[in-house]
Amino acid sequence: MSSFHVELKKVVDNTYDVEIGAGLVEKFIEDMKNGLDGGVKKLAVITDSVVEGLYGGPICQALCEAGYNAELFVFPAGEQNKSRQSKELIEDAMISRGYRRDCMVIAVGGGVVSDLAGFVAGTYGRGVPFINYATTLLAAADAAIGGKTAVDTPVATNLIGLIYQPKKVYVDIKTWETLPKEHMINGLAETVKHACLADMELFEYLEEHYEEIINCNPDSCTYISEHNCDVKYKVVMEDEHEANLREVLNLGHTVGRAIETVSEYKLLHGEAVSIGLIAQAKLGQKLGYITEEEVVRLVALLEKIGLPVAIPDYIDKDALVKKLYTDKKVRDGKLRFVFQKGIGDVMRFADGKYAEPISEPEIRAIIDVM
Repeated sequence: MSSFHVELKKVVDNTYDVEIGAGLVEKFIEDMKNGLDGGVKKLAVITDSVVEGLYGGPICQALCEAGYNAELFVFPAGEQNKSRQSKELIEDAMISRGYRRDCMVIAVGGGVVSDLAGFVAGTYGRGVPFINYATTLLAAADAAIGGKTAVDTPVATNLIGLIYQPKKVYVDIKTWETLPKEHMINGLAETVKHACLADMELFEYLEEHYEEIINCNPDSCTYISEHNCDVKYKVVMEDEHEANLREVLNLGHTVGRAIETVSEYKLLHGEAVSIGLIAQAKLGQKLGYITEEEVVRLVALLEKIGLPVAIPDYIDKDALVKKLYTDKKVRDGKLRFVFQKGIGDVMRFADGKYAEPISEPEIRAIIDVM
């Protein structure tokens, strides 16, 4: 018998920039010409059927005019299409058009596009570079930054994916002007989450300026974008692969993701997260992590923004409780929740973990009264 030791210790630099501004297409093209392209000339611009005409097509055209071999790959819009089937169709189309390892993926769109296109990039040819050009507030606050990529399954959302960092992220707040009002409201849920877990100043700003953000005031939108980036950066820098601290970014998502799936995506992601934030806050109040006054303040902010704070009547609560067990934080069949500590901080428990086991009766009691 013999053995051979394979030592593969290495340091990986996943550093990248987030460009925040209004109307960034020219800056993006300039960056590509100045080396962001890494010498790659064949580009796959991945977008959805809604963003295609607004930004996906024009950005692809701009790349072609700049001398790149860029082609558009479009899948139907909607969370229900963030699937293994959509990923396979895009990959097959790229293969048929001669895309190999010497290519780059450009994700143009919201969170669904960012998640799906990033996952394609992370696995195509065992990994090709990609860039996120975020066109929604939700993507700018959440999916475009941090490197989480995934697709949904009938069992749970984001169940299959990987951590794969982009080369650069563009947060183009000008694109938010074409979003329906409900999608601006929806996108604010992840910003409220960031405020709850790490940024009291941001929470207070949202209380005073939420209407300006919904109406796409450039200064207000820039402010929240900078704060969203700061919160995510500090967490991801410490725990890129979600070994512990990064779980705090799942605040509100245990119930939120479950209710999103059980609603069959009638609820937008941010709407579901808003309900999830209230569920963890009410349970956290029972456990002594947050005061009643702070819960009331959180409810008031979400309601002012226009986000839901109660479980819709059409949701089967038994099915919802069952769906909680598909959450990524479940360990040994036990539910685990992240809790905010007051407003602007999160609970860290005696074992150094940021998620605490919760019994089914404890969370069911909260769900039953919501």
